[in-house]
Amino acid sequence: MDKSSAKLVIGLTGNIGVGKSTVMAMLTGLGAAGIDADKVAHQVMEPGQPAYAPIIARFGPQIAPERGPIDRLRLGQIVFSDPAALADLEAIVHPAVFQVIQRRVAAADAPVVVIEAIKLLEAGLSRQLCQQVWVITAPRAQQIQRLMQTRGLSEAEATLRIDAQPPQAEKIAQADVVIDNGGSLEDVRAQVERAWDVVRDE
Repeated sequence: MDKSSAKLVIGLTGNIGVGKSTVMAMLTGLGAAGIDADKVAHQVMEPGQPAYAPIIARFGPQIAPERGPIDRLRLGQIVFSDPAALADLEAIVHPAVFQVIQRRVAAADAPVVVIEAIKLLEAGLSRQLCQQVWVITAPRAQQIQRLMQTRGLSEAEATLRIDAQPPQAEKIAQADVVIDNGGSLEDVRAQVERAWDVVRDE
């Protein structure tokens, strides 16, 4: 990619537990600016931020004891077992996240910006902000194992969260680049570097 041209925005997505953060770290190491939509979502849900009051109004004051920070574990227990509740939460959070990400993309000075977002496609971020979509995949057993290790979930909790999401195939069907994170770290890095070289040469 010609550095004098407009910046390229890559949307990095994949289902829960596939290792998106690992790939994001590799891309930022290669020179991309990274934006973590999940962290932005946490920020817009903090007290005083745009999504806080609407979430309390929808799910009740019990999810934010003493009007403090939202208890994300308690909220997760509600929405991951109720598709309608999850849709309501996303309808509140996604617009606020989009506005923050839009500002950060505009402010980034790197020629390539990567937005890591599990709901990249569902929230419409890919169509509105990204020129390319990269999808990370991994076997189901590895997803469960990663969630148990990194988030301290039980196998049943991990399975519930995975099953609450659309099949990986739906994301793959919309991908410009697919990275298979089912093998070794070296194998994943080789895939990322090959795709990066293509982007940089365009």
